[in-house]
Amino acid sequence: MDIETSPPIAFLDLAAQQARIGPGLKTRLDAVLAHGQYILGPEVAELEAGLAAFCGAAHCVGVSSGTDALQIALMAEGIGPGDGVFLPAFTYTATAEVPLLLGATPVFVDVDPRSFQIDPGSLSARITQVQRAEKLRPRAVIGVDLFGQPADWAAIRAIAAQTGLFTLDDCAQSFGAAQDGVRLGRAADATATSFFPSKPLGAYGDGGALFTQSPERAALYRSLRTHGEGTTRYEVLRIGMNGRLDTMQAAVLLAKLEVFEAEIARREAIARIYDAALGDVLATPARVRGAASAWAVYSVLLADAAQRATAQGALKAAGIASAVYYPRALHQQPAYAACHDGVALPVAEGLGERILALPIHPDLTDAQAGRVAAVLRAALSG
Repeated sequence: MDIETSPPIAFLDLAAQQARIGPGLKTRLDAVLAHGQYILGPEVAELEAGLAAFCGAAHCVGVSSGTDALQIALMAEGIGPGDGVFLPAFTYTATAEVPLLLGATPVFVDVDPRSFQIDPGSLSARITQVQRAEKLRPRAVIGVDLFGQPADWAAIRAIAAQTGLFTLDDCAQSFGAAQDGVRLGRAADATATSFFPSKPLGAYGDGGALFTQSPERAALYRSLRTHGEGTTRYEVLRIGMNGRLDTMQAAVLLAKLEVFEAEIARREAIARIYDAALGDVLATPARVRGAASAWAVYSVLLADAAQRATAQGALKAAGIASAVYYPRALHQQPAYAACHDGVALPVAEGLGERILALPIHPDLTDAQAGRVAAVLRAALSG
C-alpha cells in the first residue's frame, strides 16, 4: 500500500483495545451495576490485591488519580512549608505542583540526555546546593520513571540515605516496568502510579494507586484518601482529602489487568521495530541498565527544532500522529519561576526543542510501526 494513501495511524487507540477486551469488560461493569456499591465497592479491594501481587508490593491503596497519590504520600510524611522536595525538571507538572500545594518547595534536578531519567550526579549537586543555602530542609526526593523506564533507583536510594530523604517513586507512566527483574512498586519508600486513560494500564477516567512495604504507611494512606477518617466514617483523626478510587474504574482496570502482561510485551516488540528501523538516522531512546520498559511513550531525539518540525510535518501529512513530551522544562514554566533558585539545568532545557514521541500502543501492527519508521526516515533523508 502506498504510504500517502494508507489509513491514518493514531497516537493511542483505546477503541481497538476496548473491542478486544469487550466481553470481559462488560462482565466487570455489569457486576458493579448489579451490586451498586459505587464507592469503595468490592472491586477496589480486588484490584488492590491484584496490583500488589503483580508488582510484588506488600500493600496497595487505590486512589482517585496519580496526582492525588503523590499528594497523599507527601501528606503522610508531614511534608510542608520550609521543606525541599527534589525532582526532575523534565517531567509532567503534577510531580512539581504537589509539593507546592502542600507549602513545600520543588527543587529541580537535571536529567540524563538519552534516557531522560533523573541524573544522580545532578541530584547530589542540588542537595549540596540546598544544604549550603540553608533556606530549605531537604526532606524528599521524587524519582520519576519517565516514559515507561525506571529511574536509577539504586543510585537514588543511596543518595537519599546519606541525607535521610524520603523516597517517592512517581511511576505514573511506568507501572509494569522492571529493574533487574523486579517490577516497580517497591523501589522507594512509597510508589505512586496513575491510571489516566493514556497510561499502559489505563482506566476510563482518572485513577491511581499507592504502593508501600510499610503497613503503617498503607493504613495512613487509606485514612488520608477518605477525609482522614479513623475506624468509623465519622471519626476524623487527621486532615485528609477525598481521594478514593471509583468502583467503576476499578472494574475497568481489573478487565485490563488480565491482558496487561501481553500488552507490555507487545509494546516492547514495537519499540524494537523502531530501534532497528531508526537507530542509524536519529537518537532512539537509550535503555536504562537492566530495565524492562512499559513503553508508555517512545521518544526519539532529532538534531534540532527545525529537523523536528520537518519530521513532525511529514508524519502529519502521512496521517500519522505524533506528540512532544515535553516542550519546556518545568523550571522554565511561568508557574514555577518564583520557586526556582535560578540554577541552570542544560539537559532538561535542551530536550524540549528536539524530542518527539511516536505512536506506541498494543494494537499497533508491525506494518503500521514500519510505516511510521519509513515516513520518518524519508523525511530525514529528503
